[in-house]
Amino acid sequence: MSQQFPEDFSQVHTQDKHKEIVQFGLHLLNLLGIVLTLYALYWGFKSQVFTQEEALRDLLATLGPAAPIGFILIQIIQTVIPIIPGALTIPMGTMIFGMGYGFVLNFIGIMVGSVMNFMLARKFGRPLVEMIIDEKQFNKYITWLDEKNRFDKLFTFGMFFPFSPADFLCYLAGLSNISFYKYLLILTTGKPFTLFIYSYGTMGMLTLFFQFFN
Repeated sequence: MSQQFPEDFSQVHTQDKHKEIVQFGLHLLNLLGIVLTLYALYWGFKSQVFTQEEALRDLLATLGPAAPIGFILIQIIQTVIPIIPGALTIPMGTMIFGMGYGFVLNFIGIMVGSVMNFMLARKFGRPLVEMIIDEKQFNKYITWLDEKNRFDKLFTFGMFFPFSPADFLCYLAGLSNISFYKYLLILTTGKPFTLFIYSYGTMGMLTLFFQFFN
């Protein structure tokens, strides 16, 4: 009987290398995304876009009608690929587009991205999720899938709790046995609450932060 161990080991080693490269690239993009988002927020306060209605109107006129679509795309991307923290982009939406309209744009973008997370995980399985998500975080929560009711409770709590790894939990839900209908119901119920907290809470903290250094 021929032995395949060297070939199998080489294949696993290659997959691990690819995974390390992808995660390293995602970490770099995440760092870059944080820096650029913070700079955009700083510029917004410095140019009085977030504090003066006239300056905000001028900015929106410059961006044109494509601005809301562009912001929704940013929210979809940051939900599917964790390169920009949602805690920074969510308040930016409310600052630029206003409380009501910004909330709606945030909700649309994050909902679409969260549904994509679920569908991608369900179609491509664990290898894709392991490649995108940090290994420590993955190993911390993957055992929750062993018991159906246990994961359902975790997912429900995560959608209502603002500081949970919500995007990762959406990927993990795709690996679980939860139905898409139940997933969408929990997501639709919980997301408005966390968006409200991020929109108002984080915006207030950022306002105080930039005013302190102004």
